[in-house]
Amino acid sequence: MARVLVDSPLPQLDRLFDYAVPRELVDSASAGVRVKVPLRTAGRTVEGWIVEIVDEEPSDRPLSDVDEVVSPVPVLPERLYALARRVADRSAGSASGVLKVAVPRRMVRAEKAHLSAGTVPTPRVDDVARAWAYERLSVFPGAEDLLRTGGRGAMSAPPGVEPVTSEGDGAHTPYVGSWAHILAAMAVEGLSRGRSTIIVVPDHRDQDQVEKVLRARLPDEAVVRSDARQSGPARYAAYLRMLAEAPCVVVGNRSAVYAPAAALGAVIIWDDGDPLLAEPLSPGVHARDAALVRQEAEGCALVLAGLTRTTDVERLVSVGWLHEIAPARRVIPKTLLSATREGEGRGQRIPSAAFAAAREALQHGPVLVQVARPGYAPVLVCASCRHPARCAHCAGPLRAVRHGAVPACGWCGRSAPAWTCAECAGTTLRMASSGSERTADELGRAFAGVRIVVADGEHPVTHVDGRPSVVVATRGAEPIAEGGYRAVVLLDAERMLLAEDLRIGESCLRWWSNAAALAAPGAPVHLVGVAGPVARAFATWNQPAYARAELAERAPLRMPPTVRVAALEGDRRAVTEALATVRSDVDRLDDGSILGPVETEGGGVRALVRFDYAVGPAVAQSLRSSLVAAALRSRKPAKGRVRTPGNTLRVRVDVPDLDL
Repeated sequence: MARVLVDSPLPQLDRLFDYAVPRELVDSASAGVRVKVPLRTAGRTVEGWIVEIVDEEPSDRPLSDVDEVVSPVPVLPERLYALARRVADRSAGSASGVLKVAVPRRMVRAEKAHLSAGTVPTPRVDDVARAWAYERLSVFPGAEDLLRTGGRGAMSAPPGVEPVTSEGDGAHTPYVGSWAHILAAMAVEGLSRGRSTIIVVPDHRDQDQVEKVLRARLPDEAVVRSDARQSGPARYAAYLRMLAEAPCVVVGNRSAVYAPAAALGAVIIWDDGDPLLAEPLSPGVHARDAALVRQEAEGCALVLAGLTRTTDVERLVSVGWLHEIAPARRVIPKTLLSATREGEGRGQRIPSAAFAAAREALQHGPVLVQVARPGYAPVLVCASCRHPARCAHCAGPLRAVRHGAVPACGWCGRSAPAWTCAECAGTTLRMASSGSERTADELGRAFAGVRIVVADGEHPVTHVDGRPSVVVATRGAEPIAEGGYRAVVLLDAERMLLAEDLRIGESCLRWWSNAAALAAPGAPVHLVGVAGPVARAFATWNQPAYARAELAERAPLRMPPTVRVAALEGDRRAVTEALATVRSDVDRLDDGSILGPVETEGGGVRALVRFDYAVGPAVAQSLRSSLVAAALRSRKPAKGRVRTPGNTLRVRVDVPDLDL
């Protein structure tokens, strides 16, 4: 008898179903393989995975037969199913939803190539790489012991950039962040002991940096890349390599946290505050949370590393769940808070001190200027009444694509040659903000003859050479400069802090710190126009202290991450019944734990449930039962009544903010 998990989004099907294995499939129907099975209630055939094969017990009810074995390759090892089940239970989701993220689609050609290749040899780490890893980790007391004993740590990574290797002529050696060397050293150390390592990074830029260092120290077959940018066959081939018994180093984006690597020694998460590590697909589990569940289940080491410290990580440090991994000697950038001096215009974007530092630095190499937004003028307003300029067709914001050009709508793309203000009937527009292109225009006039480079979403640039240039980049798009930037100027800081977001202080500190980390040793980093706790934490390079202060302020208000938060959305009946159920199932929920329900734009309602970590399993189980009840009610209408639409209730646990 085969116990099968069907691949279905329906919550009532999130359990194992028993199927009989026909005689002709006995040899191929093993645990972990993909199969097709019939669903009697739906009257159709669906795909699924065999979780286990058990001896058939006598039963009065007949079992349906497995229809087909899709592939003989066991792509769902027991450890991955156990992880998916635990992650789903914690997030009130389904195991098949987690596996949809973890297991790529089958590609026949890649599978045939894998089967014909035979056994994967165990990669070897030479003495040079082993000595390099030991030297790198020696600056972090206790890091090697933590990796060997399966401990949990929060690492404060050092700023700076350096070449991938010290060999070569230097001029053509690519540069990466110093943090990439540290993460790679941990992976090399683990592989030297025959253990796999999973390194999870937010995007392909970080992934490329880590991969370059690893491939310079390890054989190619030891490094496995896994990300959504790969083609289907390449991604499936990488997944099949992870299933092999030979250990490896997996470098990938958020889904790589589920990589079924053999003999797992460590999971490393880089920059967990980046929103790209939050999974948008149901059940919406953050890579950090999945890594915490995996470490507890498998006993591997866990390292949450970053240049800054999120409040989520700081909470785990404060309760003793994570241990500090700090360098024996702190290396901090030369950070300065630049404000407009007396006699300078209030509207001046770059104070004289920062401007002078940039001019001096351009004699030696590149200068980085960080701005908040891409484009030329992302915001236009009426010159008379300062009312935001809107498109007459869709009410979208008007933007200037270049100086003197006809403004265009940022939503529908229509131009507005004869715009008229809806408030005062004015016809003159004014630029209320400067994007990356306008800033580059202004700096090109200020530094005549100097090369200007724009780096943003429309102009992706990953690296610049060491020649004098002004690099204008949006947050997160800053390229790496050969040898580091000779000066860094952070503009629009006040505008960034004005965003309506509970975590905007954390985000700004992360954006600024990541840019400052690209500076050359001793190069000045000017933060323009802001003061207060975030600016002080940046100037002193003490990001954990800011995270501790944020936690202390949020605790009395019961704001995440001091508590967990679940969001319920759907029709009023389903949400109301789910709230009543969770109140009765969990004793430690008071009246202040539930916010809402309130009306939403789609005609439904939304509510939030705040709960302590200790009652998390009970809350998740209760919400899960409400999901199943709502799904079954929509499936079976009462006699004489119209069928209720599906998906009447949606639940997401561990939403990061309350302002959804």
